[in-house]
Amino acid sequence: MKKSYESIAQLKALVGEVIGSSEWLTIDQARINTFAEATGDQQWIHVDPERAAKGPFGKPIAHGFLTLSLLPPLMTDAFEIRDVKMGVNYGLNKVRFVQPVPVDSRVRGHFRVQAWEPLEGNGAQITYEMTVEIEGAAKPACVAEAILRVFA
Repeated sequence: MKKSYESIAQLKALVGEVIGSSEWLTIDQARINTFAEATGDQQWIHVDPERAAKGPFGKPIAHGFLTLSLLPPLMTDAFEIRDVKMGVNYGLNKVRFVQPVPVDSRVRGHFRVQAWEPLEGNGAQITYEMTVEIEGAAKPACVAEAILRVFA
């Protein structure tokens, strides 16, 4: 269930806490193919199901950067901050692709506040640990430390 926070300031007290988890999202071959087309990454382990079936993963896998690119919509699904007028990505401190996401897997995101710093102009720089879980897997697909700047 999507969590809701009234203000940016409310997250300051939640440093160290998971503030939301998204619903499950299926990563099907159509999504993988669309990402491959958009990025030009047509490697067979992603887009050739027949060849990928004989490869190291037994089926196609999602691009690591596809998994990473899902963080914004997973975040939007997991929680909202009501007083935010604008938010921008500031960067990533660390990204790890722990294990591949096989085609037709379901993933979801978990979001933990790691740091909160005030910014001029009624804003905050918030560092999140974002974890993409694969349904039924012991290890996550991706763990990223992302910095966002948000303004009320």
